[in-house]
Amino acid sequence: MFDIVAIGNALVDTEFKISNETLTATTLTRGNMTLAESDTQNTLFATLTQAGDHPAKQAGGGSAANSMVAFASLGGRAFYNCRVGGDDMGDFYLSDLEQSGVTTDASVAIDTNGTTGSCVVLVTPDGERTMQTHLGASSQINKTNINPNALQGAKWLYLEGYLAMSPSITDGIASLRQQAKEQGVKVAVSFADPAVVKFAKDGLDGMLLGGVDAIFCNSEEAILYTGATSQETAIQALGKFADLVVITNGNKPTLIAQSGNILSVPSLSIDSPIDTNGAGDNYAGAFLYALTNGYSLEQCGKLATHVAGRIVMQFGPRLSTQEYQSIKAQILG
Repeated sequence: MFDIVAIGNALVDTEFKISNETLTATTLTRGNMTLAESDTQNTLFATLTQAGDHPAKQAGGGSAANSMVAFASLGGRAFYNCRVGGDDMGDFYLSDLEQSGVTTDASVAIDTNGTTGSCVVLVTPDGERTMQTHLGASSQINKTNINPNALQGAKWLYLEGYLAMSPSITDGIASLRQQAKEQGVKVAVSFADPAVVKFAKDGLDGMLLGGVDAIFCNSEEAILYTGATSQETAIQALGKFADLVVITNGNKPTLIAQSGNILSVPSLSIDSPIDTNGAGDNYAGAFLYALTNGYSLEQCGKLATHVAGRIVMQFGPRLSTQEYQSIKAQILG
């Protein structure tokens, strides 16, 4: 039995530390994720190599997967539905999750003829991350990649916003949501990236259709989705879709709204972030871990803030289990 069941893209992240000039030359939108075909992804890899930029780190990634790693490493029981290729990268990806304490089901996750998705993460000197993603097998994730039994007895179903860009999973998400409703499982949606709101808002609308229990997003995503003029008015607008809304805003306070009441939780002041990749994912995973264990919203926010704060001080979207546990002991005792 699991505390939380998630579904999202399975991607192997390759991170590069680059200059602002190199980022400009790629023509990618700063701070956003751009989808790419295989040839375009290979071209970007070649361009970076020719410029003398070499990978700083390669590891399993994917937004919801990062959230589940945080959740599991803090002590929760997490299951992840995804689709990988029948290649070495796919084997690495599933093994990496298992070693982090996240359960998967290889019998439904592996597309034997597919290629595992990849994400090029470009980190500029200010720590901002810009991404180009080739979804690979993840682009065809569908109902057959979902373990139908994992949700039984769970407390939360977690939906990754990036899947709004994958029409093949629409029926699968609808099925999961129906199952969650029948079994009394709460539903959380992460907006994941401003690009999701810009280019797949209809898909996001579908995820929120009929209302959900929780929304996680950052200030830019919240304002883009609602058309609001501020974080404060955006959180009120999102309250129409979910009882619990959490809006992060970098070094500025996080706003947490539940049943119309708004709480402000200070963020850590980090002068020189190294890499923001995965910060929001980890925030959501840590927040939900504390929430499922009965902590107050303020304590949930505090734990999540410290986990995300540690993430931006390193390369890569995940901490070691020991680091997660250390933060947990420091904040929750």
